Amino acid sequence: MRPFQIIFNPTSAAELSKMPKELQLHILGEFRGLPLEIMSTELERFGKLERDGRVLHRFRIGDFRVYFEKHDLGIVIHRIFSRNTLKDFLFRSSLPTGEDEALQDSPKFWEMIEVAKSHGSTA
Repeated sequence: MRPFQIIFNPTSAAELSKMPKELQLHILGEFRGLPLEIMSTELERFGKLERDGRVLHRFRIGDFRVYFEKHDLGIVIHRIFSRNTLKDFLFRSSLPTGEDEALQDSPKFWEMIEVAKSHGSTA
């Protein structure tokens, strides 16, 4: 099996570093087994957001949502949001649909992803 990397862009690395160490370790621990699943499946168990040919996946870890994209080397983590942050975002956006559908159709969400990407992501 080829090497698998989990790449945090600067924005997601900063989001993770602001969390208490115990929570950081919990989130990172949830990635165990993920490489094999990502490389061998179509990622059915993850949320999927698509826009303009770009596909992001959502990995739920407790009260957090990790948004990532497949990459030749593994995955690139774009953002780590608290569920409460997303609820606030959806409420402020007045979007009556489910979480993934609302985010997929929201230009503001994609702007947040692009801002993270423009700050030095490798993807």
